[in-house]
Amino acid sequence: MRIRLLGTGAGGGVPQWNCNCKVCREARAGAGRVRPRTQSCVAVTADDRRWFLLNASPDIRAQIEGFPPLHPPAGVNRGSPVEGVLLTNADLDHTLGLFLLREGDRLRVHATAAVRRSLTEGLSLTGTLEAFCGLEWIQPPADAGPLACRDGSKSGLLYRAFAVAGSPPRFMRDRVEASDGGTVGYLLRDERTGGRLLFLPDVGRIDDALARLLPECDVLLFDGTFWSEHEMQERGAGHHPASHMGHLPISGAGGSLKVLAETKVKSRIYIHINNTNPILLEDSPERAAVTAAACGIGWDGMEISL
Repeated sequence: MRIRLLGTGAGGGVPQWNCNCKVCREARAGAGRVRPRTQSCVAVTADDRRWFLLNASPDIRAQIEGFPPLHPPAGVNRGSPVEGVLLTNADLDHTLGLFLLREGDRLRVHATAAVRRSLTEGLSLTGTLEAFCGLEWIQPPADAGPLACRDGSKSGLLYRAFAVAGSPPRFMRDRVEASDGGTVGYLLRDERTGGRLLFLPDVGRIDDALARLLPECDVLLFDGTFWSEHEMQERGAGHHPASHMGHLPISGAGGSLKVLAETKVKSRIYIHINNTNPILLEDSPERAAVTAAACGIGWDGMEISL
């Protein structure tokens, strides 16, 4: 399995267009203290030919153009090696890219019923895309099953989805309650090599079921949105705590870093990192704490092979 981190920032990317926080200022300065990041999206393949996207970032066009294996195949006027999109939830930073893929063939989108409802009722995604490329919804399996390509052939990957704690998308909070299936993670396994990827860009808390699942992978891509619970307020960038937004902070006694540091996984990498998060500063004590715990910090263009 080849894994390409197309984007590793949270909503708005780094720097965010209207943000003048310390991290965004350093990213704009280009002095090397902060790598610019596009919004979170990952591409995976088992054969270097047929690719699947894990979420569809609003920056998807630039991400595709910046990675030649996702360009149209040689010898065709139009086409794409992207076989489908696996959604973890209905948040805008994970789904707006679907609208940008409307010029292609019929989109195959793997999503739970709760995610489909939010996107259909809240964003009119289904009706809009039916007027362009068309849309095929696929219910991801709870038990490992083949991840099929557009023509029905096997991709060489097995996958399953599992519910994790999260929050409804902001545009649906007055219409739906947080429920199983509103936010999911994915476990993907390469049928040939046995390599396993656990994809978790949104985690509200680590319960017993998730704690048992974490060691069942070789690479863990985990929610690194916020360093602290009240980060947005402290940076003057918002009013909501991390937990209200469906994200477990990295730091603190109940934070993810303590759990990940004690989890026996070959690679533990934070992704979906908000522009206010001090781990983005290469020389910050917060980044040093992550590194000391043998965890990594994802960056756009990072690749991993399993």
